[in-house]
Amino acid sequence: MRAFILTVACLFVVGISLAQTEPPRRPLPIIDVHVHAMKVNPGFAIEMCPWFLKDMPGGDPNQQMRAFLNASCVDPLQPAKSDQEMEAAVLATMERLNMTIIAYGDPQILRRWKKAAPDRVIPGIGVSSPKDMTVQAFTDSLSSGFYKVMGEVAPQYQGLSPSDMSLDGYFAAAEKLNIPVGIHMGTGGNGMANITSAKYRASLGRPFLLEDLLARHPKLKIWVMHAGYPMIEEMIALMGANAYVYVDLAGFIWSYPQEEIHAYLKRLVQAGFGKRILYGTDFMIWPKLFEASISVIENADYLSFEQKRDILFNNAVRFFRLDASKFK
Repeated sequence: MRAFILTVACLFVVGISLAQTEPPRRPLPIIDVHVHAMKVNPGFAIEMCPWFLKDMPGGDPNQQMRAFLNASCVDPLQPAKSDQEMEAAVLATMERLNMTIIAYGDPQILRRWKKAAPDRVIPGIGVSSPKDMTVQAFTDSLSSGFYKVMGEVAPQYQGLSPSDMSLDGYFAAAEKLNIPVGIHMGTGGNGMANITSAKYRASLGRPFLLEDLLARHPKLKIWVMHAGYPMIEEMIALMGANAYVYVDLAGFIWSYPQEEIHAYLKRLVQAGFGKRILYGTDFMIWPKLFEASISVIENADYLSFEQKRDILFNNAVRFFRLDASKFK
């Protein structure tokens, strides 16, 4: 008996020693396809409660419109207070979560992030109106090799359909250069046309408005940002007709009520499109937004482990033609 006890004790000590010497396992890789690289605006750097659109009372034109965001929860997300704080937080989060991001926005911020984490940042460049830049300037930017994605494209905020011919030259350039495109479709939040974007029209977020564009550019790969929420029937019909169309879950995954988010996501999966759903945050200035968004996927009890991995990683590898072995 004594010999047995000594043997068990030795094995226990050896086990502790091995556990102490083995490096910690890296988390499974995640790809966030919707990150905004933006300068911190002190006027916008306020606390924010996830899923804040669970309460959307109407306004009155004779009164000040209620704030788009709110912080009336127990533990609101804190904003970064400077560009340096933001960069440090994003870099640390990518390392901790084993995350790669597809980012677009301010060119200086984007290049800083790319230089600091060259293997974790995939840059994109978007055009939402012909006023943004010429087709030639856009084509030259894509041809430089720095930008790998066309996004975020958001003509809805400019009062334009994504199939408007004034944008066609930009999509033609992306198609010719084999560049995938991310287009904002669907909702913009509560009172968008009243608060920040007078040209915004909800009807211009209809997924069916992409059909003429897709017909003109049959080799173009598009992912519909925000999954065309809340127009689920059109989104499913469009994806069924166009094999190169994917969706991301960005924005509405952390702003609308969780019951609504899960109902929309579950409907997409039930319709057979689990292999064409991409994880994204629509990240802006709240570093903890990554974890809050990921938790929605991880806590979805109607998704299998493989379906969660598809959304968080595998589908993005396929859509963006990435080498999965480089992320392990």
